Amino acid sequence: MNISEYKDVLVFIEQRDGVVEKVSKELVSKGREIANTLGCKCKGALLINDINENLDELFHWGLDELYLVKHKSLGEFMTEPYAKAMTHICKEYKPEIVFFGATSIGRDLAPRVSSRMDTGLTADCTSLDVEEETNNLMMTRPAFGGNIMATIICPEHRPQMSTIRPGVMPMINKDESRPSVITEVAVPFTDADANIEILEVVKHTHELIKIEDANVLVSAGRGIGNPSKLELLGELAEKLGGTVSSSRAVVDAGWTDRAQQVGQTGKTVRPDLYFACGISGAIQHLAGMEESEYIVAINKDDTAPIFDSADLSIVGDLNAVIPELIKLLPNK
Repeated sequence: MNISEYKDVLVFIEQRDGVVEKVSKELVSKGREIANTLGCKCKGALLINDINENLDELFHWGLDELYLVKHKSLGEFMTEPYAKAMTHICKEYKPEIVFFGATSIGRDLAPRVSSRMDTGLTADCTSLDVEEETNNLMMTRPAFGGNIMATIICPEHRPQMSTIRPGVMPMINKDESRPSVITEVAVPFTDADANIEILEVVKHTHELIKIEDANVLVSAGRGIGNPSKLELLGELAEKLGGTVSSSRAVVDAGWTDRAQQVGQTGKTVRPDLYFACGISGAIQHLAGMEESEYIVAINKDDTAPIFDSADLSIVGDLNAVIPELIKLLPNK
């Protein structure tokens, strides 16, 4: 492989029902940063049947060019048509780096594309950087259940590919002066590519908002004592206009759903306000929430490591503290 033929950063732009997912905008921002470091362009690949929003915003976040593939088989996600389209773009335009969101779609699609490109894939990355001496992409992810962080490089194959967790990458300031450059790409689809038929799409609606999108999170740790205390935390979250999240210990105990888990083996969040209730502050949990704008920790153990990361520390029994907070807060 002649790796010198490969250049530019490519971001898979994930859409659902014609609306671009937030994680794609985060990855465009990070792609722009890395492209600036490497002195190359940041490009996107959007596979659609129809789009329901203005695509200019993608360029405001940092895209130089968008490869657009439109076809009837690219409406609801199907593995084979999507994999064929992304592989076609990678072979045709030879990007040096390709990013996917670590979503259900990205985790399905990325390994198939990497296999067809005869390259590697680093999954569930939480950090990305460029090695100064070689310009190789350094892809960091949790390993061994989140007990260590592994940094992986792919020096001999291209493209360098990774999936990145939603909520991990901060979004840069918009530049609305950036021009929109869209290139339509024709992919030679055949009837055989649609190797499954979607009979029905059933969407499960959660009452809770996605924790990675929440501005306020009230997070439960093992220190809350039992699952009945989640109702109390829910009252506080409602008063603050937020939602409830949790540590891994609470999820493992079956008290909350895994979709609410914060940490290295859960989701990375950046809310404006993060309440850590009965959370000790293990490094695996801190890695998922330490970039929160303001952290309030409530714990009766005054030596809990969470206090080292908190902006406001409350040493006390949350069963006494939270009801008093609820009384003081106005109704939303």
